[in-house]
Amino acid sequence: MNLQTSSSIRSWLGEARAVATLAAPLALTHLSYMAIMLTDVVMMGWIGTEALAAGSLARDFYWVLGAFAMGVLTGATPIMAQHLGARRSRHIRPVVRNTAWLALLLTIPISIAAWWSGPILVLLGQEPFIAYYGQSYLRYLLWGLLPSLLFAVLTEFLAAHTRPRAVYVVSVVGIALNALLDYTLMFGNFGAPNMGLEGAGVASLVVNWFMFLVLLCFVLNDRQFRRYRLLDRLWKIQWSGMAEVVRIGSPIAVTELAEMGLFFVTTLMMGLLSVDALAAHAVTAQCYALVFMIPVGLAQAGAVRVGRSAGARDSIGVTRAGWTATALAGITMLLPAVVFWFGGRWVAGLILDPGIPANTEALGLAVLLLGVAAFFMIADAVQITVRGVLQGLKDTAMPMVIAVSMSWGIGIPTAVVLGFFLNLGGPGIWAGMAVAMTGSSWLLIRRFRQQEGRFMAPL
Repeated sequence: MNLQTSSSIRSWLGEARAVATLAAPLALTHLSYMAIMLTDVVMMGWIGTEALAAGSLARDFYWVLGAFAMGVLTGATPIMAQHLGARRSRHIRPVVRNTAWLALLLTIPISIAAWWSGPILVLLGQEPFIAYYGQSYLRYLLWGLLPSLLFAVLTEFLAAHTRPRAVYVVSVVGIALNALLDYTLMFGNFGAPNMGLEGAGVASLVVNWFMFLVLLCFVLNDRQFRRYRLLDRLWKIQWSGMAEVVRIGSPIAVTELAEMGLFFVTTLMMGLLSVDALAAHAVTAQCYALVFMIPVGLAQAGAVRVGRSAGARDSIGVTRAGWTATALAGITMLLPAVVFWFGGRWVAGLILDPGIPANTEALGLAVLLLGVAAFFMIADAVQITVRGVLQGLKDTAMPMVIAVSMSWGIGIPTAVVLGFFLNLGGPGIWAGMAVAMTGSSWLLIRRFRQQEGRFMAPL
């Protein structure tokens, strides 16, 4: 092995360590956040199948809207990363301030839709009792929307500085607090009122405010970040700066909405089959989403590493960071795919108690759905990571086109045909998602191959 080859290998291994070091706390943060939601779902299952179905349906509706807001705000990440790569740190505070005001503006329409989710879901064909049962839960949960969006803004700020560990620590504390509040309020323990499903909404809003305020205190008092004085001149909105976040983030938001919408439409489809099918879908989707936070963390790390290299005009760094993050995403999903395939009954049994006869049908169907999910997990992990890498180059419009066309043009029609016309039911509906995610993965890889050498154009 010559010196040049050895140096190249060391560079790739060094990049892998850098991506993994940044991605690990980001992935753990997302896993922690999903664990909070998983705690809600598990305790909903303890109440009963109807509570699980209603809570999951309402939460899916809420997070379709929340995903759009989060996507818009994500436009700040490549902006901050490229400013830091180009050593323009004085531009960071305006980006954070404008993005925070944008979060407030986005909260208003989402809250209105969540407040009236019951009649909206009934119009979409859902059982009235389930729809209005879930609405009562959402009317508490939505009061935690603004702090959750502001928490996301601070997370992007810390990720751009490659300092995401504090977010993870706060999230872990949030898991414990949420579990305690769920147990207390949903079941009337420790002298609290027995609020049932609504107790999960109250617990979530308290936890969201707690996590945001604690992380804000950290950022304001940390030695590295005090110099930004993030709260100074907070009232001063730079509309051009907000417009840049919207310009970059809106395609990300549409992309998130397309894919979250795909999952939500499949939720509606499962609801048309039966309550047991909807419960099985809720179990599978929750387990899948929990595992999927690993590539989401790698996508964020890839966006930051590529963005910093792009800001520094380092073409080799862009290529190395992008492909390293993508490869790591595929590798890390091998083990979860094996567990879903061979241990589906054990995984589903963590949420649906197999000892309850009423859960038998839902449990069996959840095992089948987990098997389908195992087939496309790697492709899905690759496509979300490559999207993150492209975000680092501020390339968000074409990934949006790919996501919309594959999710709605291919995925949903395929799910309808397989699930209803060919009578494959739930597994057929999930197979439609598999087709969409696999196609997106292939097209996004081609897009990055085209773009990796072109970032020297104006960014």
